[in-house]
Amino acid sequence: MKLIKYLLVTIALLTLLGVGSLVALYYYVKPDLPSVETIRDVRLQVPMQVYTADGKLISQFGEQRRTPLRLDEIPQQLIDAIIATEDSRFYDHFGIDPIGVGRAGMVLLTTGEIREGASTITMQLARNYFLTRERAWMRKIKEAFIALHIEEQLSKDEILELYLNKLALGQRAYGVGAAAEVYYGRSLHELTLAEIATIAGLPKGPSILNPISNPPASVERRRIVLRRMLDEGYITREEYDVAFNAPVTARLHGATIEVSAPYLAEMVRNEMVERYGAEEAYTGGYQVYTTVSSTHQLAAERALRDNLHAYDERHGYRGPVNRLWGELAQTELDIDESAMTVGIINPETMAIPEARGNDPWSTDEIVAYLRRQPVYGPLTPAVVTQVGEREAQIVLRGGQQTTLSWAGMDWARPYITERSQGPAPQQASDILTAGDHIWVRRETDDSDYKLAQIPAPGSAMVAMHPHNGALAAVVGGYSFQMSQYNRVVQAKRQVGSTIKPFIYAAALEDGYTLSTIMNDAPITQWNPGSGSAWRPRNSPEVYDGPIRLRKALARSKNVVSVRLIRSVGVDRTADFMQQFGFDEADIPRNESLSLGSASFTPLELTRGFAVFANGGYLVDPHFIARVETIEGEVLEVASPVYACAECRSQELYEDWWEHELPQAPRVLSEQTAFLISDGLTSTIWGGGSWPNQTGWNGTGWRAQSLRNRNIAGKTGTTNEVKDAWFVGYGTGIVATTWVGFDNVENALGSVTLNANLGRDRQPIVGSEAGATTSLPGWLSFMSEVIDDFSTEPFQLPPDVVSVRIDDDTGMLSNQSGYTSLFEYFLRGTEPTEFVDSDESSPRLFEDSDDELFR
Repeated sequence: MKLIKYLLVTIALLTLLGVGSLVALYYYVKPDLPSVETIRDVRLQVPMQVYTADGKLISQFGEQRRTPLRLDEIPQQLIDAIIATEDSRFYDHFGIDPIGVGRAGMVLLTTGEIREGASTITMQLARNYFLTRERAWMRKIKEAFIALHIEEQLSKDEILELYLNKLALGQRAYGVGAAAEVYYGRSLHELTLAEIATIAGLPKGPSILNPISNPPASVERRRIVLRRMLDEGYITREEYDVAFNAPVTARLHGATIEVSAPYLAEMVRNEMVERYGAEEAYTGGYQVYTTVSSTHQLAAERALRDNLHAYDERHGYRGPVNRLWGELAQTELDIDESAMTVGIINPETMAIPEARGNDPWSTDEIVAYLRRQPVYGPLTPAVVTQVGEREAQIVLRGGQQTTLSWAGMDWARPYITERSQGPAPQQASDILTAGDHIWVRRETDDSDYKLAQIPAPGSAMVAMHPHNGALAAVVGGYSFQMSQYNRVVQAKRQVGSTIKPFIYAAALEDGYTLSTIMNDAPITQWNPGSGSAWRPRNSPEVYDGPIRLRKALARSKNVVSVRLIRSVGVDRTADFMQQFGFDEADIPRNESLSLGSASFTPLELTRGFAVFANGGYLVDPHFIARVETIEGEVLEVASPVYACAECRSQELYEDWWEHELPQAPRVLSEQTAFLISDGLTSTIWGGGSWPNQTGWNGTGWRAQSLRNRNIAGKTGTTNEVKDAWFVGYGTGIVATTWVGFDNVENALGSVTLNANLGRDRQPIVGSEAGATTSLPGWLSFMSEVIDDFSTEPFQLPPDVVSVRIDDDTGMLSNQSGYTSLFEYFLRGTEPTEFVDSDESSPRLFEDSDDELFR
């Protein structure tokens, strides 16, 4: 009896000690336990996705990929596989499985090591949300307490749903929904039993049991899962046998990008991080819809790339990237120098096999080499294997063998300098040699391959809705992979003659008219301080003498612009230009401003021209239309200011008219905005106001191919042709194209040397200018999209009248022939005297001072 008494006392004391220990441990770990609110409020981490206005995926940001699902959206077979493998008594225990704990304890007593964790699904959920994965007693204790908390607050189905959506399953896939997309590119309901078992086997070791990085281990784990499902009665023997012997079908699937717009996506990423912070932006599951439609974006990207390739082909072929065999085979990568621009290629990271003299490489060696080479947009690396008289055999990246026809390479005159090229090739061997590593591209999806090269200059294209500032297309360069430098918003470049509409607008506000006669004659201004003369010149150096302002604007007469800024005043003009949203620091306060020495980004210039297009209002550029949650709840909708023009252009806003539109500030009279826009139609169509043409063209005459007389535009070329611009617009769209070489120092302050000549802002010379270099790209874009935008005639404002004037003198005319035309005037500024039919044209001022006459 004594023995029994001592035994009972001992058991009681041990029990009390155990309970006391548990209570003590509870209070010890209590500060680390999550609150009930935290357990219920645990948020799933979902990447941010960026879409076009028409719902096509542009990009995804956030390392973790997760597709949250409700429990009733998850196939029962997968639920069965998880329960059978991870916690067969899940629905029977209270968060801690005593049988599992006992089994783990026996293993510990017999081996002295923690080999089995006895973790239930609830405990794994606790660990995944709140704890690390290290094997330590204290972690297990905390895990048990959190599991008890969770079991008390959530139902079994809620716990299982959280667990299946939280699981880390390798390849940055979190949750079973994301795993199905990452490994198989399909939804869970489309997976086979073998694929479901593969996913169900991943929680034990997402890295070592991964079907992509370790297929044999994955197969073994899959078979264990299938055995557990069979033992638990979830599948039949026949199903088991089929899945047991199934091949590995997993491969890496990323988010399916439907539209290429990486520069726009990066702009959205920066904006969302600024609004929400990095962690929230990348994990909050935001669905961001932009203002850009997929058709307009793809058209802009094609136009920019095709235009750069056209430039490059005009200037000659710079040779192969590398020669793998033959007399000039290189032992080190010899990249064409343009590929070094803005960090396009780093030779130190481009591993290639050692060249072997004259010995040709095998196809397998070529394919292995090409597999390591990058792909830039439409540019695909290839190796020439055989050269015929007027064709060449090539191997493409991926192993495809094809023929490069003569039509695909006959453009390739040897590059000498930007101003000169060698003789036209007569046969394929004049261009290519077996062993050449070259670039090829397709102009359309079904066209043959064509010899190509990485374009030497850079470019940018941006389009905007002028009535509210919504961007319609954004292309910041040839390839985001080559350079993340977004020239649309980061490249401040001298704008050249695209400044002139702003200079002329200042003059109109100062009392000038489109029929004012100016002296298009050379100017020489002596500077005693420097001992030199400033001689602004027209480009080309053609001087027409007395010329109306409309014609001077359309023909981009430099000396007329200088005379205007002298008349209006440099400071007044600079102050006036700030009304268009330009930064004061970017506007030089000297006469060179009249020739475009100011530096703006393409987006800033587009915003400025939008003032003319919308009737005088300054709108704010924006590119995010709305932000939604993963469930589709709208969190934000863009609320831009609108250029309403006193609400007389209601047709532009019919979808919004039931709501009150926030009004954009007026910065220019609608009369001046109209006069400049009408004047800029002459840049394209020449002559006076249609239909009174007088036989001359403006610098943008190539845009006549659009057959749209309601389009205005301005070409721009800077000194030594370092920058080429074209800005064109109608009532519903403003689009800007820039072409040039990147600066030594970009907006981020990082070095971006152009390797071709190793100097800042290499000229794009060789008969190049805004009209020949940038306008074709703009024209290619507009020809595809113009029907999607309003291009109604610019609306005639109050107090603007049209009168017939003489073409030479700008005076009133009663003639109806080719010597006269109709011109628009602000009421009260129209001429009052008729031209004498016998009067000769005004005489040319031959002196070099700043004399003006009207």
